[in-house]
Amino acid sequence: MKKPPLHYFRRDFNAMGTPCQIQLFAAGEAEAMAAADAAIADVRRLEARYSRYRDDSFLSEINRAAAAGAAIEVDEETAGLLDYAATCYAQSGGLFDITSGILRRAWKFDSGQLPEQSLIDNLLQRVGWHRLSWQRPRLAFATAGMEIDFGGVVKEYAADRAAALCQAHGIRHGLVNLGGDIKVVGPRADGGPWQIGIRHPHRSGGLLDTLALTAGAVASSGDYERCITLDGVRYGHVLNPRTGWPVRHLAAVTVVAEFCVVAGSASTIAMLKEGDGPAWLADLQLPHLWVDLNGECGGSAALGVAQPADPERQR
Repeated sequence: MKKPPLHYFRRDFNAMGTPCQIQLFAAGEAEAMAAADAAIADVRRLEARYSRYRDDSFLSEINRAAAAGAAIEVDEETAGLLDYAATCYAQSGGLFDITSGILRRAWKFDSGQLPEQSLIDNLLQRVGWHRLSWQRPRLAFATAGMEIDFGGVVKEYAADRAAALCQAHGIRHGLVNLGGDIKVVGPRADGGPWQIGIRHPHRSGGLLDTLALTAGAVASSGDYERCITLDGVRYGHVLNPRTGWPVRHLAAVTVVAEFCVVAGSASTIAMLKEGDGPAWLADLQLPHLWVDLNGECGGSAALGVAQPADPERQR
């Protein structure tokens, strides 16, 4: 029996503070919308649960315990995110640290001014994964006034889940894009790749490169918007948790992996490693692109065609 032709559908929505879209091919609108509705509902569930902007989120409940130097028990999903954060902290030599979000209080990128070092020093006393105790399911804070932020993990995790939900609804050809964090559900209906443009960090509307993907995920990290330029020096929003100051050397990093959460954390860790970032990426053996503050570009995906490596290497 001949399969019905597949038609292209697209859903645009806003979530997690950014424009998002789901593109997919399906036999009919009802099938496409059912898949998109399920994916969008889950993205918004995760936003409500882990938003630092909502007092009723579970993350805010965690941070109330952190502020008091207390302990809290977490559910299985949150425990999985904390386990992943612990792994990233270990593999980055302490640079990927979900307790470092508190440093935002010092950096007001719309102020046109650099923060006082004394303010940064004060905040650094409340930064450090080593300052908390994570024994599943109990998260305990020995230092009062800390906070955690899943901002470097949740959006990418949401993209992976949204794609999986589309597949569970029978979609085999599609793509989920959450503000540039992208997970491919499957190739286009004709078997061809999705063409994914990688924004240039310092050229408005410009592309650094275009990647062709039929599987896997892609995520980027860089000083795309939130930054201050003073006396010719650009200060981006990716902050070193040891110094409290913006990282230097790399302006942007893009990584391709089997899962978006892996691509996102790898790109962030490379930024945090500064001058050591390109070599670390090469050792990681995932397709990647980077551009430094001088405009020099490099990486194994620079030819524009990238597929994720064997997923067993990324677990």
